[in-house]
Amino acid sequence: MFVNSALGELVPITGTDPIAGEWTHRGFVPNPLPNCAPELLPSTYLAVANARAALASLDATARRLPNPMLFRRPTLAREAQSTSALEGTYAPLSEVLTADDENPSDQNMIEILNYVTMAEVGFGKQAEGWPLTTGVLCELQGRLMRGTPLDAASGKFRDRQVVIGRRDGVSDRMLAIHAARFVPTPAGILLETGISDLLDWMKTDHNHKIDPVIATAMAHYQFETLHPFRDGNGRLGRFLIVWQLIATGVLSEPTLSVSPWFESRRPEYYDRLLDVSTRNEWDGFVSFFASGLEQSAKTTERDMVALVRVQTELKQLIRNSHLRANTALALVDLAVAYPSFTIKTVEKYLNVSYGRANKLVSQLIDIGVLKSIDPTAYKRRFYSPQVMAVLTTHSSDLPITGTPR
Repeated sequence: MFVNSALGELVPITGTDPIAGEWTHRGFVPNPLPNCAPELLPSTYLAVANARAALASLDATARRLPNPMLFRRPTLAREAQSTSALEGTYAPLSEVLTADDENPSDQNMIEILNYVTMAEVGFGKQAEGWPLTTGVLCELQGRLMRGTPLDAASGKFRDRQVVIGRRDGVSDRMLAIHAARFVPTPAGILLETGISDLLDWMKTDHNHKIDPVIATAMAHYQFETLHPFRDGNGRLGRFLIVWQLIATGVLSEPTLSVSPWFESRRPEYYDRLLDVSTRNEWDGFVSFFASGLEQSAKTTERDMVALVRVQTELKQLIRNSHLRANTALALVDLAVAYPSFTIKTVEKYLNVSYGRANKLVSQLIDIGVLKSIDPTAYKRRFYSPQVMAVLTTHSSDLPITGTPR
């Protein structure tokens, strides 16, 4: 498979299987990223320029909003659902948006909601000026895996060999290591050095030599190829796409959701990553990646504008009613920022008593602004049907199948 050795080398690895005994194989160790862009076709540079234009338009729209922070959590919820689906952890978007984050319904929902928490912590650290270090990276991965079967082995780089995918047509009896579609860098010094080099590279200003979209594509490839953790590499790697776009000044807010586009093209996404390692095929991957950023930015901007329109319409509906309190208008902002919420959330967000929060919610239900998910539930949750319609309009709510990289 590895017909071009320009990107890295295959190193010997050994291990022991409890049934088959000792085995030998090779793992791929990527070379450190260069300080110049790979050779790309003019059509790929055009795709990169289109991505930059779409990202700039999205950022300009976010900057014009009175409070772009309102749109962060809905974006993260959608990203959590799609990025988890890419790794085989699926739940319909509507269920994710209405889930009880304090008491997730099952293991899948725990992992999906963990992404939202991890991303909020990560982007919060970035806003406070934290650099992306190995410590921050491990902390974020630990949060991503909290409450999962690999919780105890998380928050640190993996200490064993892992494999990715399984080649088509191989015998079911073949060892996983020999049947693997891709075998990443072995654990230990090679892996730790590779990650350290990558983080240093991401913190270096390449703007005069490498377009930020190309640099983000290169860093994403490198992270996924090193595969530093036992689990969560794909989700964390796609989170880092937005982190790097913010770090390089392309975006000012984490309003971009990239995974829905990649999820719908899962087999090609994995193939493009693998082609870089095996054939030095940067051009196809960068072109694919840039197209994904362009379309993701356009979709995110469209949904952001739609949410602003709904927000305005709901506030006008309140103004046309008998309600006059400013807290009623503020509750609309809450319904945008939190696609589903409890009375306790309203109490805290608006800084009002529980009784006042309960009354406000009932009043907004009466005029059609809010609705209860289950009026008979002990812990009632509420949402705005109009907001939910915007967030789920472009979701198929169907899992996408495909072979992992």
